[in-house]
Amino acid sequence: MRTSIATVCLSGTLEEKMLACAKAGFDGIEIFEQDLTVSSSSPEEVRALAARLGLSLDLFQPFRDFEGVDQDTLQQNLHRAEQKFKLMQRLGMDLVLLCSNVATATINDDELFAGQIRQLADLAAGYGVRIAYEALAWGKYVNTYQHSWKIARMVDRENVGICLDSFHILSRGDDPADIAGIPGEKIFFVQLADAPVMSMDILSWSRHYRVFPGEGGFALDDFMAQLVRSGYDGIVSLEIFNDVFRQSNVVHTAVDGLRSLIWLQDRTLQLMQDEAERYPLQLTALPRAQAPNGFDYAEVRTEDPEQVAAMLSQLGFGFHGQHRRKPVQLWKAGDARIIINTQRSRGITAQVSGFGIQVDDDALAAQRARALRAPRVPRHQTGDEQALAGFTAPDRREVFFSRAAVTASWEEEFGVGAPAAEPGLVTGIDHINLAQPWQAFDESVLFYTSTLNLQANAGTEVPSPMGLVRSQVLRTGDGIVRLALNIVPQGLEAAIERNHEYPEHIAVATDDIVLLARRAIAAGMEFLPVPENYYEDLAARFHLPEPVLQTLRELNLLYDRDERGVFLHFYTATVGNLFFEVVERRDGYDGYGAPNAPVRLAAQFERNRLAGR
Repeated sequence: MRTSIATVCLSGTLEEKMLACAKAGFDGIEIFEQDLTVSSSSPEEVRALAARLGLSLDLFQPFRDFEGVDQDTLQQNLHRAEQKFKLMQRLGMDLVLLCSNVATATINDDELFAGQIRQLADLAAGYGVRIAYEALAWGKYVNTYQHSWKIARMVDRENVGICLDSFHILSRGDDPADIAGIPGEKIFFVQLADAPVMSMDILSWSRHYRVFPGEGGFALDDFMAQLVRSGYDGIVSLEIFNDVFRQSNVVHTAVDGLRSLIWLQDRTLQLMQDEAERYPLQLTALPRAQAPNGFDYAEVRTEDPEQVAAMLSQLGFGFHGQHRRKPVQLWKAGDARIIINTQRSRGITAQVSGFGIQVDDDALAAQRARALRAPRVPRHQTGDEQALAGFTAPDRREVFFSRAAVTASWEEEFGVGAPAAEPGLVTGIDHINLAQPWQAFDESVLFYTSTLNLQANAGTEVPSPMGLVRSQVLRTGDGIVRLALNIVPQGLEAAIERNHEYPEHIAVATDDIVLLARRAIAAGMEFLPVPENYYEDLAARFHLPEPVLQTLRELNLLYDRDERGVFLHFYTATVGNLFFEVVERRDGYDGYGAPNAPVRLAAQFERNRLAGR
């Protein structure tokens, strides 16, 4: 499948966008007219640069507000179009996007639409130009792909077909099933966009909130399946209007876009199974996705390992040993492994720098990550050390794959540390909460779901003293691996770099949180204080017995309950950008204590404020 992307998706100059698209691995690009208009390069220079980069120039767009007008306006539109056709010749392009009229149409008549577009087609034929007619979701008279296809048939010219845009179809709730009945050769171009499910006017939704496939809520695999069934064998492109993307690193965004198309091809093949082989559009399959078996470890980077080590010891972790060659420690409790890494840590008080995932076949998992354009982590090891495949996520976290035998091997590199004084109560890592820079959030969602085979839960928003925190949970179906991504409110991105104000954490599980909390307090652990108002509200909401409430107050424990079970948890004090959470899930509770998140965020904010006096 040939891939393309509209230059409007990306930040930077036209030349920077072209370089990024080539570097990411796209086959071609759509030239958005405004990008060319403001460029210092002539059309001939743009054409030559594309040739040097190996990029095809696939679509010139957009040509707006043409049909449904009076005769005088039509003549003006034809003059305007002819100038664009001449420009396209200079660029070496032969396909233009004609959007359905949204502003100047005054006559609602399909015969008139077809007749005027027929005149445009005859003019375009003299310049070797084809026309892809697209129904905009907010078009004045033509706003569905079925209608645009009807008009294209009425035009009856070889150089007129349609453009299908997933956003314009799915945002209206239209069924894409009729696409399968359109002859593939009359579908001249296809544009894809995903979007979060939102309740707002379609135009604003389209102009600001589109995202790449896999980062929103549209069923794009079904859309693609209908496209495949049509017999289409052309270019599949991305057209994303997104305020964040147009402010973000152009190369990262381009790679994210191509990753989304690679992922979508694989999802479509899974949906169609053997059926896809009957059709001309060739989709590429990814190496098989594996269900993670659990967290292998979580890694904390810090220039002062003693603070983090003390907290782990208070929680019942035992020191397993120092790496025989590197300034790295391993701490263990139950199935939970925490690595404290002081490499490249100057100025870092403490932060979650990465984690490992256990799978059945780590080599296959690494192949899938590479196919999804995940950048490799440069890692050096001696001949007697375990080789691990690691990749850098968009949020700069390092993610490594392992399997049980490999874990046993790399653990041996740490020797044997001092045994714990008494049996620990921590059973494993429950989840990891990662703060996300605002410009990396959507990219991180796609990266973690596609490379780790996680499912994305519905996003939520949590109020905090710093603004609304957007949160997205990614997890396996059985909950053995859970990641919570929290987007840093725009304007506070530097909070992560300052290693305070916007913390993230590692949550560990226990079967007896009360006993663990008492032991931790006896060992000198400082918990995040919970205000009395919280417990008064808790009593009103859940009618808890006074002895239970008293225990919660005494230990600064938080409580939640749903139809499935009970959730108890507490938070440690924050060191740098890091704190730990201890959780106990009872009777099938599967959430994260979401009603308590504002309490935690407010308490941490107040603590940091007082510490900064």
